[in-house]
Amino acid sequence: MDIKKIIFTFALLSSVSFLFAQTAEKENLIQNEKAAALKTEELQSGWKKTGKITFLFNQSAFNNAWMAGGTSSIAGNLGLNYDFNYKKGKNVWDNKFIAAYGITKLKGAERNTKTDDRLEWNSLFGKKASRNWYYSAFLNFKTQMDSGFDPTGATRISHFFSPAYLQVGPGMLWKKSDNLKVNFAPATSRLIIVDEQFTKLGTSFGVEQGKTLRYEFGASVSGYYKLNLMENISLENILNLYSNYLDKPENVDVDYQMNLVMKVNKYMSANVSFQAIYDDNANPVKSEVQIREVFGLGVNYGF
Repeated sequence: MDIKKIIFTFALLSSVSFLFAQTAEKENLIQNEKAAALKTEELQSGWKKTGKITFLFNQSAFNNAWMAGGTSSIAGNLGLNYDFNYKKGKNVWDNKFIAAYGITKLKGAERNTKTDDRLEWNSLFGKKASRNWYYSAFLNFKTQMDSGFDPTGATRISHFFSPAYLQVGPGMLWKKSDNLKVNFAPATSRLIIVDEQFTKLGTSFGVEQGKTLRYEFGASVSGYYKLNLMENISLENILNLYSNYLDKPENVDVDYQMNLVMKVNKYMSANVSFQAIYDDNANPVKSEVQIREVFGLGVNYGF
């Protein structure tokens, strides 16, 4: 046999073998990457639950000889912030439950004063569309647990389930992680519920006189962002926007919450809670931004 043909045949077989080996190695690498990604996804699938209970305490005292003036007081705030999120395949279901109640007792005052009163549940379901985008459906419910009074303390203007807000609607969810997500819902139904005792003499929280319900249809945008500013200092931001197509859509309702936690150790922390609300239906006479701020040294229990 011609030596040239032998060399050519050997070179050809070597090239083919090398190509097959490269292809097999590439396929093996792809399969390993897929297996690793599947294992990671399986580890991340299922329920992920995290929660924190916080108790804040404030106290000040003055005796009768204190010439600078002051009123003795004692205050306490108890809060629960609980997340329970589910993930499997292309589906995600994120839930957040917030409950908080705070009260201040001033020496000589006939009635205690609330410093916080919230009961809220956010539920968001998503089915993956592409990359960080999901087809979504959301539910938001919020109310309060105790009676509220006007600045004079003489007139009760709200109590449990009055008002209560329920929002539901389909939309699109952009989710980078559990700590960064934004949901857009352009077709949202909202129901405002108020006890009839608050609408006997006029409108209350947008519900007309003599009625107990108000229906709205509009657009909702909700965002969540939690970050660590530095070691042991975390900042949580929750933003909800709503525009009612049926009545003054230019007046966008705003609800922004900020929770700053500065850990001292495993059980102690300094906490700052801030909330700003703009809702022109809350006060039909004069629309103003409602602001609530609470600061204190707290005892935390995480679970």
